[in-house]
Amino acid sequence: MEGFEADDIIGTVAGMGEEAGLEPLIITGDKDALQLVTDRTKVIITKKGITDFELYDPEKMMEKYNMTPSQFIDLKGLMGDSSDNIPGIPGVGEKTGIKLIEQFGSIENMLQNTEEITSDKLRTKVEENAQLALMSKRLATINVNVPIEVELSQLQFTEPDYDKLVDIYTKLEFNSFLKKLKIPGEQAAKAEIIIPDVEKIIVEKEEDLKNITFNEKEVYLKVISDFNHVEKPHIEGIFMLDDSKGYYVDLSVLALDVLIEWLNRADLKFIGHDLKDSLYALMYYGLNNFSVTSDSAVAEYVLDPTKSSYALKTLAMDKLHLDIDEWEKADKGEIQMDFFADTRAEVMAQCIKEAYAVKKIMELQRIKLKDEELEKVYLEAELPLIEVMASMEKEGVTTEKDFLEDLGKDLREQISDLEKQIYALAQCEFNINSPIQLGEILFERLQLPFGKKTKRGYSTGAEVLEKIKDKHPIVNLVLSYRNLTKLNSTYVEGMKPLICDDGKIRAHFQQTVTATGRISCTEPNLQNIPIRQELGRTLRKAFTAEDESRILVGADYSQIELRVLAHLSGDEDLIEAFNRGDDIHKLTASRVLGIPFDQVTPEERGRAKAVNFGVIYGMSGFGLSENLQISRKEAEEYIKEYFNKHRKVKEYMDNQISLCREKGYAQTVMGRKRYIHEINASNYM
Repeated sequence: MEGFEADDIIGTVAGMGEEAGLEPLIITGDKDALQLVTDRTKVIITKKGITDFELYDPEKMMEKYNMTPSQFIDLKGLMGDSSDNIPGIPGVGEKTGIKLIEQFGSIENMLQNTEEITSDKLRTKVEENAQLALMSKRLATINVNVPIEVELSQLQFTEPDYDKLVDIYTKLEFNSFLKKLKIPGEQAAKAEIIIPDVEKIIVEKEEDLKNITFNEKEVYLKVISDFNHVEKPHIEGIFMLDDSKGYYVDLSVLALDVLIEWLNRADLKFIGHDLKDSLYALMYYGLNNFSVTSDSAVAEYVLDPTKSSYALKTLAMDKLHLDIDEWEKADKGEIQMDFFADTRAEVMAQCIKEAYAVKKIMELQRIKLKDEELEKVYLEAELPLIEVMASMEKEGVTTEKDFLEDLGKDLREQISDLEKQIYALAQCEFNINSPIQLGEILFERLQLPFGKKTKRGYSTGAEVLEKIKDKHPIVNLVLSYRNLTKLNSTYVEGMKPLICDDGKIRAHFQQTVTATGRISCTEPNLQNIPIRQELGRTLRKAFTAEDESRILVGADYSQIELRVLAHLSGDEDLIEAFNRGDDIHKLTASRVLGIPFDQVTPEERGRAKAVNFGVIYGMSGFGLSENLQISRKEAEEYIKEYFNKHRKVKEYMDNQISLCREKGYAQTVMGRKRYIHEINASNYM
């Protein structure tokens, strides 16, 4: 409460407790609270942590200080306390203060009888600081009459909201707290996983496959394999489960092609957790007839695209308050499950547990997907994508290793040549890759501007170097050197080890990484091959069609963002322009600048293009001025005129921001939610 100390509130609430017939207990490391001790209220003073402490009641106060709790206020008034800005009487410490209280009982009585103080020096101090002592006592007195409007019943201890607590612990990865969480029966009931007595069948020969029957078409799938994309997937076995039977197909004894042929005939609907890797392994060997009807990792991603992990262990703890590791130990003692070292039966037992955890998680997810109106994006966009991505990985892209070798050789020669030129201009050899050494060369030896020195040395980032590239020829050489070394290390040397025996690169595509629903690609990132520079475009020539009967096709939407904007905003001028097949950037330049369409110059069209794409992503006048190298005023006028001509676009964008402030998320046409918690942050930036 504004205007009151925490101690005042503690003292007042303790008094409320006494009035209600309770026995308050104040736990603190601050001895100021000792004045609050009564026959009913006790104070615990903690020393080290909470295990070493002293409990004070009136008897303990007399034993330790030979004074009452109220006299403890007088002691504080005499001694003072610098941490609380209480001056006290200068030169009076705890020992002297206790003696004075024992002699006089209170500050007021002492000030009326100062002649009884035997020490001349102390008497003078007390008399000279009488008002200071009285003020200090007032400051040291805890106010126990704070106008608190809370009833004690509102402060009664209750069980926490376990769902929210588990969510917080999971997001912050407080795993030890999660394990210690003891959830009461009623709360834990929803997480209870009942595993029926599943019939466990191990399939070892072709004859056994004929006996596999599923009561339902939806089958839980898990492939036990290492998912190394550089080598052929090595599949140990596969596990399949319906509601009554679990099958472990042992591929160390059963031929893989026999299984694949059977799976294609069976035409199964698969459910599972993070199915893409399992499907990739099977599709690599020819699986082509199946469908995916549920994936708990992908469903969770649709529900919350900002999670740091969608691992089954994390979801089980989050959704079911279940520690899968502990679950294993419960059945197996201290033996840790290891798919590649353990027996088939143990692998199967673990798979069954995981399968039922996944099924329970899916039950909860289905309800939430419906409540959050996210079924459309889950069923129509994300689920079909699992099979598409697995097939993309299985297909791979043919990569010419010889071409990369030749390109690498060429790059290394250019890098070596640049090194020599840089050393010549610097008049010494140094490590060009070291920001510290480069900074010293640029800003000390060559005395170039914009040299801002931090604890780690001078900043030599791309932004800094771009600003000074016309100040000295060494700067452009350094920028070229960095560009070529990155191309060589990341895209030439980095990609060569990723080429498989069949000459293909099989990158990892992931759909549960970005917060926006965009696909992520790693090892290598094929979405990020440079194209703006000549060398980047040359690098793309390393990727070829598999054989002469095939060709590579490049496909790109024409101005897709602007088409989507036209559709969403309903701006008639934009819609008509697209329907007529107009050059949209030229049209914008014509309308915004007020000049005839056929008189728009390439430069004016370029500016309009920057406006078209910049403005719809919230680019400010400052950003546009930097982009186009024009004045800020000119850029702001451009944006203003754009919105004057496209009022529906402005209305749509303002409406989206307003809706996002209200709901905390933006939505796509399909209903995908992009949570933007920062929209209501007090810090505008």
